[in-house]
Amino acid sequence: MIKTRSLIRALFVAPLLTLNIFAADDAKLEITDAAKKKASATIPLPADQKQNVIIYKEPGRYGGWPANHGLWQWGDELVAGFTSTWYKQTTTDHRIDRTKPSYEIQARSMDGGKTWKTEEDVPFKDPKNEAKPAPLTVPLDFTAPDFALMFRFGGLHAGPSWFYTSLDRCKTWQGPYAFAVEGVERICTRTDLIFLGKQDCLMFGSCAKQNDGKEGRVFCARTTDGGVSWKLVSLIGPEPMEGGYAIMPSSLRLKDGTLLTTIRRSDPKVSGFIEAWRSSDLGKTWTFTGKAATGIGGNPPALVQLQDGRVAVTYGFRHKPSGMRASISADGGVTWGPQIVLREDGYDGDLGYPRSVVRPDGRVLTVYYFNGPKEDDRAIEGTFWTAPQL
Repeated sequence: MIKTRSLIRALFVAPLLTLNIFAADDAKLEITDAAKKKASATIPLPADQKQNVIIYKEPGRYGGWPANHGLWQWGDELVAGFTSTWYKQTTTDHRIDRTKPSYEIQARSMDGGKTWKTEEDVPFKDPKNEAKPAPLTVPLDFTAPDFALMFRFGGLHAGPSWFYTSLDRCKTWQGPYAFAVEGVERICTRTDLIFLGKQDCLMFGSCAKQNDGKEGRVFCARTTDGGVSWKLVSLIGPEPMEGGYAIMPSSLRLKDGTLLTTIRRSDPKVSGFIEAWRSSDLGKTWTFTGKAATGIGGNPPALVQLQDGRVAVTYGFRHKPSGMRASISADGGVTWGPQIVLREDGYDGDLGYPRSVVRPDGRVLTVYYFNGPKEDDRAIEGTFWTAPQL
């Protein structure tokens, strides 16, 4: 393992690209062969710095895609959302029995994530019988101590989107509430929020591209009236070419006020990668800083800020050897280190879609869906891990 910090930084520093959003469509972002090698370099995480836990695992069932739901924590109480459906051995991308119903459920831990109990009595459990969204008329208080907000979307990545709220740590949910942003079409968004004040919040989501009408453009919107209305702040980055996409952002506000977002990306020449963008004006304009990871095989990022100020992004790695990985930035997402291997014991690439939180003891808890050691395993699992000092 490489331990010299200066050597690591010399190996993995990438150039900074500045891009104004109003000229984004004319910009061509390229990555050199040297940058690809830097982003693909890996180091293993020692066994004493990680611990795996089972969150949901039932015979014959398929637990999937926590990134489409949420992960919340209040001290040692945590709630993770995910999909529960039925396993079937197939040759498709997901080993699902599509003749059987799927359910959206959640699991709760009261001991900091060590043990979990499934909760199925939620209003969004059955997507086919979900209530029709209604307008939100009473402003939300984003600073309420037990508050949670979760976005959901309909169609096969085609939208529309709506949201639920909770005032009691996800024990009960209110909604669904309609969601719209003027000037943004076919919104298909997951939960990615930055709370700025009692009724002030930024959200990051995905919408349709103009060139082909398919999901594939990331935007930032803001509410200053507690979620009653939302206004477009910016589109982030150039529109991907036909056959490519930019979706599923994971964002945070750094200690100095800078916004950082990481985005799941793909284009016809690259199977999947994660890129990073920064904003110093609350999302009005964005600077492209590079690619936090490449060759991940179509997996979204989960971004957190560590207690020491560094940021870490986690994601599923769908190529061989399949598993979970992370990358760390010591300068707020301007440059990124090598891929840290959290685990590489997946049966195949049908895994990932993580959510992450930083625990009070400084460790990261990353929740994801996973398979192995046998083919018929599709469980919701988690890894507690300590970010190494590179």
